[in-house]
Amino acid sequence: MLLSQVSITGAQGLKDIRIRNGRIQQLAPAGSLTAEGEEYFLFHRAIAFPGLINSHDHLDFNLFPRLGNRIYNNYREWGKDIQEVNKAEIARVLRIPLPLRIRWGIYKNLLNGITTVVNHGRQLRVEEPLITVYQRSRSLHSPAFEKNWKWKINFPFIKSRTFAMHLGEGTDKESSREIDSMIKWNIFRRNVIAIHGVAMNPQQAAAFRALIWCPASNYFLLNKTAPVHTLNKQMDIMLGTDSTLTASWNLWEQLRMAKKEKMIPDKELLNMLTKIPAKTWGLGDCDNIAEGCQADLVIAAGKNGVNAIDRFFSLNPEDLLLVIHHGNIRMFDAALLHQADLPGFEIARFSKISMNGRLKYVEGDLPGLMSRISKYYPAVAFPVSMP
Repeated sequence: MLLSQVSITGAQGLKDIRIRNGRIQQLAPAGSLTAEGEEYFLFHRAIAFPGLINSHDHLDFNLFPRLGNRIYNNYREWGKDIQEVNKAEIARVLRIPLPLRIRWGIYKNLLNGITTVVNHGRQLRVEEPLITVYQRSRSLHSPAFEKNWKWKINFPFIKSRTFAMHLGEGTDKESSREIDSMIKWNIFRRNVIAIHGVAMNPQQAAAFRALIWCPASNYFLLNKTAPVHTLNKQMDIMLGTDSTLTASWNLWEQLRMAKKEKMIPDKELLNMLTKIPAKTWGLGDCDNIAEGCQADLVIAAGKNGVNAIDRFFSLNPEDLLLVIHHGNIRMFDAALLHQADLPGFEIARFSKISMNGRLKYVEGDLPGLMSRISKYYPAVAFPVSMP
């Protein structure tokens, strides 16, 4: 596969990218590589960036609408409130069979240009994954909702030494005390990755491997987010979307929310979706567009007259032209269809959808999945439609 004339974020000039056997084989100045009987895509003013890494999602919870009835002091108040007020709505979504909910959660990420997602919660059986679903760390929900968490984190014969847990998800003193309790009871000093950390201070941060920052979810529940501009001096920070229970399905809206905070430089925000999680989760070289690296990458249209980083932050899902995972095309814009019409390209593997009026081809039967889900939950509101 040859991708021609793209602007790579962080690099100068237009480039050609050749992909073979799931990896980036060649990277050269635009126009210097020629197609050799392979899929060939010629772009105009497009940007390329590594496939994004979403460090926190609940894949089976992405068919929920946002549920919350006020601003809360902590996640415990929120959980109790929605179980009382929104009980019927929760039951309707949970009637959808688990495999269908998981499949939609994967598509939610793919449609946003995410090629690796870290699932939090119980181990899920993922059939024919279109993106990488990371489940190698040990998920603990939270101090309030994870039974026997002190025993679990100190059990001597566990395979995984990395734990991910909701911590400091609140604005009250109790949320801060939960962080102190984790520090105290982490007797064997396991690598703990905290999620949310709204109540975390720099002294507490020094005890953790990293923090997953979910600003959209934090503001929806608590009207406050983690002080990442002070915490990042003590720990790595990664970005997560959380599920649609508390955040928009659109990663790019969430990313602009994080940018608006002005707590983290723009290039570092991009690193929170690429280089930092790749290192923290041990994902290898999927975080870079360079010769020899794994071919997880995204090509997107962008506004004219601005640099690649600014164009990156202006994107929405409908602006994505091509999503590649392990060297395989998972989604492409209808404008590229005539370029993909080559011997060996299996268009039958793809289904057609519409995002804000832009036609996309997505691997698998996404319209069929949406139809099956709608039979169980007729009121479901999808962010994409069937043309």
